[in-house]
Amino acid sequence: MAVKDVSFSVEKGQFVSIVGPSGCGKSTLLSAIAALAKQQKGSISLEGQDISLCREKIGYMFQTDNLLPWRSVYKNVLLGLEVQKKLTEENIDYAQQLLKKYDLWQFKDSYPNRLSGGMRQRVALIRTLSLKPQLLLLDEAFSALDYQTRVKVSGDVYEILRKENKTLVMVTHDIPEAITMSDKVIVLSKRPAVVQKMVDINFGDTRTPAQVRTDPRFQTCFNTIWKELT
Repeated sequence: MAVKDVSFSVEKGQFVSIVGPSGCGKSTLLSAIAALAKQQKGSISLEGQDISLCREKIGYMFQTDNLLPWRSVYKNVLLGLEVQKKLTEENIDYAQQLLKKYDLWQFKDSYPNRLSGGMRQRVALIRTLSLKPQLLLLDEAFSALDYQTRVKVSGDVYEILRKENKTLVMVTHDIPEAITMSDKVIVLSKRPAVVQKMVDINFGDTRTPAQVRTDPRFQTCFNTIWKELT
């Protein structure tokens, strides 16, 4: 059994991180929320509907960006719309606006191998946002990046998702990342996972991840989560 007793709710527009020991079932839980894996017991719902009926309302970003190397940035961004047969004029225009808004339009004809790791993750995010998901799931989405790039990209992603008014559930093993990007951190126990503690992160709606890292309260949050994990 991967996950034994996990129950929590996420409000619209809220950012929630899930942390826990390696192998405790974090990614399994995220797969269940994405309706990629069916749970044996319990229920998962989005706005009152069973999650299996809401797949098109959910966006999922994995550890790797999964950009197709033979397609340009622009063609990669449109891939999800192609697969879901949603290449309407309105949706194409929305994708173009996202590329322009987040400084990637000038690279629209470039191929992924010409981009930095951080830029590739931003392209992957815009590809996901082009589908207009209500809920975004991130599974260790920054783990392949070096530390400096990871801090920068996680801040960029945070600001983009706030501006687009998305709801976020994120799995990470990085406690500072969880604190700086979240309104709430859920700490899971070792496998089979139960909710060990929920930690509210109250730094204000207008703060940035960089500002949180320098806030005196940051260390208190870190110590609280670290104590639960050890």
